[in-house]
Amino acid sequence: MSRILLITAVLLFAPFSANAQTTSIQTPSIAINSPTPLSTRVVAYTLDAKVDTDKKSLDATEILTYKNLTGQPLSTFPFHLYLNGFQPQSSFTSETHFTGGIRDNEKSDDYPAEKIGSITISKITADGFGDLTSTQHFLAPDDNNTNDRTVVQIALPHPLAPNDSVTFRLSFHDQFPLSIARNGYKRDFLMGGQWFPKVGVFWHGAWNCHQYHSTTEFFSDFGTYLVHLTVPRRYVVGASGVPTGEIINNDGTKTLGFYGEDIGDFAFAASPHFQVTDGVFLSSMGPVQIHALALTSHPAAGQRYLKIMQQTLAQFDKRYGPYPYKILTVIDPEPGSEIGGMEYPTLFTGDTSWYEPTFETEITAEHEFGHQYWYGMVATNEFEDAWLDEGINSYTEAKVMAAILGKNTSVFSRNYANAGDASLHRFEYIIAADFDPVTRHAWQFRNSNSYGGVTYGKTSTLLTTLEGIIGRDTMDEAMRRYFMKYRFTHPTTEDFLRTIEQVAVERGKATVLAPSSPMASPVPFSGDFASTPPVNSSLRTFFNQAVYGTQVLDYTVDSIASDPVQWWLPTKEDKNTEYLTTVYLRRKSDFILPVTVQIVFSDGTRLRDTWDGIDRWKKLTYTRKAKIVSAEIDPDHLVPLDTDYFNNSITKNYDSIPRKKLANIWLSAQQLLAQLAAWLV
Repeated sequence: MSRILLITAVLLFAPFSANAQTTSIQTPSIAINSPTPLSTRVVAYTLDAKVDTDKKSLDATEILTYKNLTGQPLSTFPFHLYLNGFQPQSSFTSETHFTGGIRDNEKSDDYPAEKIGSITISKITADGFGDLTSTQHFLAPDDNNTNDRTVVQIALPHPLAPNDSVTFRLSFHDQFPLSIARNGYKRDFLMGGQWFPKVGVFWHGAWNCHQYHSTTEFFSDFGTYLVHLTVPRRYVVGASGVPTGEIINNDGTKTLGFYGEDIGDFAFAASPHFQVTDGVFLSSMGPVQIHALALTSHPAAGQRYLKIMQQTLAQFDKRYGPYPYKILTVIDPEPGSEIGGMEYPTLFTGDTSWYEPTFETEITAEHEFGHQYWYGMVATNEFEDAWLDEGINSYTEAKVMAAILGKNTSVFSRNYANAGDASLHRFEYIIAADFDPVTRHAWQFRNSNSYGGVTYGKTSTLLTTLEGIIGRDTMDEAMRRYFMKYRFTHPTTEDFLRTIEQVAVERGKATVLAPSSPMASPVPFSGDFASTPPVNSSLRTFFNQAVYGTQVLDYTVDSIASDPVQWWLPTKEDKNTEYLTTVYLRRKSDFILPVTVQIVFSDGTRLRDTWDGIDRWKKLTYTRKAKIVSAEIDPDHLVPLDTDYFNNSITKNYDSIPRKKLANIWLSAQQLLAQLAAWLV
């Protein structure tokens, strides 16, 4: 038997041994391109599940070995039971009903039975601690909802000492709901997400195990996952980790094995209609198999997923660091389901349809892959710091999509109109209410609209603005250093901000004009906002407003005018006439940021000035033998946090091309509607 076959046999058959122990399985790294572990492996899961595709349920056993690295004795262990969120009395459902749900697109006055999901633990024991089933106690640490069942706590009869391990053994039953929140089933498609009891994270001196909310996602420790799924033979399964083998059973089913290392979760998808498209990407750590499972109803999707993943993996490897896993599985979800666009370790669900006016398939695939970095490997607390995953991922999405499909064409590209991903994020930010900072705990936002617009759109936009302040190269280096330093850890907001500050200090870009600073002198055109003379002020001025605050940024050019200096003389104006040009600037909102202003004169001169923005308005004056043509704030468009670009400039010479273009589009639309109406008559 070859070495690989031996490893496969051990992984596939070991759990079926009556005396199997997860801690006794000693194997080399077969799921990562590294000879040694990449994370501190706190947990080791062995899961054996039999899926009933008719009843949309499964029955499973779970062996969890937890190593106590907390430095203190542990007497209780909280577990997430996420599927219990899909019940009418849960906090998830209540929040969705009253404040909207970003993860549930339906809002009704009843709760249909098919939408109910659940996890029921029938038995739980621990080696050396006995039967713990009766100690189960539901908690509601966030909102005191006594009817919520998404967190259960287990009590030990005596504490687990530091550096000791405990092995829990659970039996449980899952009932999957009709697709909701990237989970459940649609027709004969099944998505197994958050399907097993998952222990919380001991973090900053206490257990961190939040309830499932309408706007929250997940947080877990790193470890290993040895999983066996029994499904009908006709089903094709994609799952986290690498496949380890297959057993054909006598009852019309098959058992599939999977193994994952240095990951924080395990998910799977099953359908009888998957078609497989495989490819390989050679990362800087080794080969990565791209394993795309596309539905037969989307015959072109497999190749599209494969192509965009080849391009995306190359971009992330170059920009931020290597993808260390040996496989990446892409799932094409069932049409009409709520399963598209969700990330799990080494696996994500995409989104495609028979007609796409935009690059929906490519954008979704790139975005969900990006979570492999900021959610999967960096592994921030998505309950408390959602912006560190969703927001950072949106920012890197815009950069990667711009590199692949074009800065202004990565969302929509037609002869008559185009749009870029960064512009889409800015739009999300602009329409979101300014009630919440990006650092708000995910379940505490005013509503789902604020959560979405701020966490995704505002974060991407503020990081793009920060890039304009400190320079692209500095920002790129900060992002790479952040990923490489904090991968396989659980960093916080301050870890991220301090990394940016550190890199900015090293490169001499750590200061911006602050509210306490004097007005800077005019500088010649450089094309780089960061080149304006800085004052001795920390980037904290920006962070306190953009990250920790809710201030809105909106600067405007109020008016421009040029009048003869000797206005009282009756002489005719000529090329020797001197003009006094006046430009009035105004800060309409409360976000204070130094801005660059470009003034264009009739003789072709372009002058750049700066304003610290401290006061509510500023008057700029110039005496020249030329009249003003235009004035524009942020001429290089490096400050997309400005909520209104339309008031950023005034010009005396109007461009008729946009007006003609819009008129032609409107005329074409009228003609098309008239023709359609004639056909219907």
